[in-house]
Amino acid sequence: MKARIGVLTLGVDDLEKSLAFYRGLGLETQGIVGTEFEDGAVVFFKMNDGFTLALYPRASLAKDAKVSVSPPSPSDLSIGHLVDSREEVDAIMDQALRAGAAVTDPARPRFWGGYSGYFQDLDGHLWEVAWNPAWESRD
Repeated sequence: MKARIGVLTLGVDDLEKSLAFYRGLGLETQGIVGTEFEDGAVVFFKMNDGFTLALYPRASLAKDAKVSVSPPSPSDLSIGHLVDSREEVDAIMDQALRAGAAVTDPARPRFWGGYSGYFQDLDGHLWEVAWNPAWESRD
């Protein structure tokens, strides 16, 4: 296996509401595609470097993977969004709040020398918006 990830699929409870939330974050998409297939409705967001963020109904994802639908656990993983400044962290946290996110930890200086905050999307997926002076974002 090569060290790369091309798609991150998030299971969501309401595809329309989740689509509106992520559009509220400024992500662009063609919208919901695949509705002509049973359990095929999905949303794709093209991100950086060929990476894709997908939204897929939780029940459809479980069916496709042949696993049981289980309650989400925000402590299982976080999705990191790296930015170029503290001000950009603050701006994105504000944008997420306006889009309907639940801020779990407001942006603040961190013990590791950077600055970050956490929010949850409508389905409880945990996002960290972070600026680390030792890293460069890849815009």
